[in-house]
Amino acid sequence: MEILSDVPMPEECASRILEYSGREVAPQGGQNLWQKILQHKWVLSEKLGRDVGTHVSCLDFMENIEFRDHTSQESEKIQFLKKRGAMRIDRDIWETISETQPPKKIVNKRIILPFTEPELALKHGVVPPRALIFFGPPGTGKTHFVRAIAGVLQWWFVEVSPSDLMAEGQDRIGANLKKVMEKIGEMDNVILFIDEFEEIAGNRDDASRIDKSITNELLKQIPILKKQNKRNLLVCATNYIGQLDAALLRPGRFDCIIPAGGLDTEGRKTIFEHYLSNTNKGEVDVDKIVSMISLFTPADVEYLFQKVRQITFEMEFERKGNSLVTTETFLEMIPKVSPTLTLEIIEEFEMDCVKYTRY
Repeated sequence: MEILSDVPMPEECASRILEYSGREVAPQGGQNLWQKILQHKWVLSEKLGRDVGTHVSCLDFMENIEFRDHTSQESEKIQFLKKRGAMRIDRDIWETISETQPPKKIVNKRIILPFTEPELALKHGVVPPRALIFFGPPGTGKTHFVRAIAGVLQWWFVEVSPSDLMAEGQDRIGANLKKVMEKIGEMDNVILFIDEFEEIAGNRDDASRIDKSITNELLKQIPILKKQNKRNLLVCATNYIGQLDAALLRPGRFDCIIPAGGLDTEGRKTIFEHYLSNTNKGEVDVDKIVSMISLFTPADVEYLFQKVRQITFEMEFERKGNSLVTTETFLEMIPKVSPTLTLEIIEEFEMDCVKYTRY
């Protein structure tokens, strides 16, 4: 067990706290905070009658005890985030996206760098985007990209779905959306993610009175959020970019409209190898399998692995011997997984890219 006298230098303390809890602290306050964490570790260990790891102690302290030391205003913000299911995303999620996927390069240059290199951005007059849209066919990794951004920046990730906003009735969607966006707009280091965006931001020409009011509320709230001098992002995702109201797609509302389509060969291989690394595998001809799943989205690849893992799990249970996922396992399962993409969907997506992409 670590003792209280064994306290690293301030920079190392801050680094450990970030690694263990995902929360950034200033180096000058890191050493004092680390001493509190070690004391908390001792208290937890005594209470539970076993040595509680430093990682667990740090996470517990930062998620629970440290919250109580914030000002009442800060505490209110934190409680709001917790109520909304805010999460810290692991930095490693970024590495599951192939460098050859065009959206990764766009996101890195246009979004990540201006936030991580603020002085350089200021020198060149580069303003970080504050409102983004990802569009593309279902299952093409739009949510994954948003989570990856949160992971790289180490910001809170807050997801709100249309059904969340509708919990108190359809006529309350606009008011609930306003409340959430106003709260997020007051905070630093938060990403607000709205999936299935077309459900609350559809074209007003054919919309009901309530739907029109929701879109009108968005048109008001997005500029307000962007005017506040905060480090936060509104990110929306849609499978049907053409269904969004035209006023939302014009410059001045969303800073970037980014396509997330199918995977290229390298992208499929990257995500395939990511799932394969956590599989009880034998000999697998990765290149052969990857060449057979050209119309698979990231979600399709994940589902394929669910299938092959389940069948080998059942085989081992029945035969009581080690069952491995092999090339043959994939060859058996691939015909049983219908790919999301078709040539028609890809063609339509490419047309949308020409019409709507902006960054």
